[in-house]
Amino acid sequence: MRTPISIITGYLGAGKTTLLKNILNKADKKIAVIMNEFGEIDIDSKIIKGKNINIVELAGGCVCCSLTGEFELATKEIIKKYKPDIIVVETTGLAEPDTLIFDIENELPDLKLDSIIALVDSDAFFKFPLGKTGKIQVEMADIIILNKVDLINNKELNKLEKEIKNLNNRANIVKTKFASVDNHILFGIYSKRDIKKEINHEHTKNIEFFSFKSNKIFDKEKFEEFIRNLSKEIYRAKGFINLDKKFYLFNFVAQKYSLEEFKADKTELVFIGENVNKIKEKILKQLSDL
Repeated sequence: MRTPISIITGYLGAGKTTLLKNILNKADKKIAVIMNEFGEIDIDSKIIKGKNINIVELAGGCVCCSLTGEFELATKEIIKKYKPDIIVVETTGLAEPDTLIFDIENELPDLKLDSIIALVDSDAFFKFPLGKTGKIQVEMADIIILNKVDLINNKELNKLEKEIKNLNNRANIVKTKFASVDNHILFGIYSKRDIKKEINHEHTKNIEFFSFKSNKIFDKEKFEEFIRNLSKEIYRAKGFINLDKKFYLFNFVAQKYSLEEFKADKTELVFIGENVNKIKEKILKQLSDL
């Protein structure tokens, strides 16, 4: 019997990990999760730990590309050891899912493709238009989640929905805030694709990242001022930070940020953006000087 597998995709900061947390909290089936992250710090997997869910982390590369062999071994091990009802893959925001879909349909006999779920950041969509990768993520999807709709007005939402339908007019569109969707909408679709494998499969170019780690206690007001003035080259940042002797989960997307009290043992931050290594030393110094 083949195990169903669903793919969660979407650009940086769209809400994939929040959706995954919601799925796990509402789960009435045994779910195994494969996470693939972009960055040196396994921030997202730390958020998920503590649940009675089996997580396999494939950090350091893209699951749809450089880790295809390891991905196959991981899914075989998960099926043999845990016998899940469904496997859910959260891909990095820089992943084009077409190669992974091809492998599932044609080269992985233990799996059957269930659904392809793409998240779109409604608030960031017009500020940072989708590039090639983001468009492919939307085009491939069975379900498109327009997330963060509470941050835009009705006119903007109608325009967004029209543009998304121009890219994919067959997918179900779900409008949400905080990526809250009923699990029954997401699974049981058993999608079928006819995708030709590309030899030269590439990721979005010039996307870079760097990380910052510290045991220091930071001043909350100074850190928030630093974030409000963060260079516009930084599109996405996330991590844990010790502010005034309390740890917070930090999320930053498209000039908006949030801080949520969270258990951690040290400050770990990752910054992602286009050509950001040129400003890496400047930002690291600013953080060290806070």
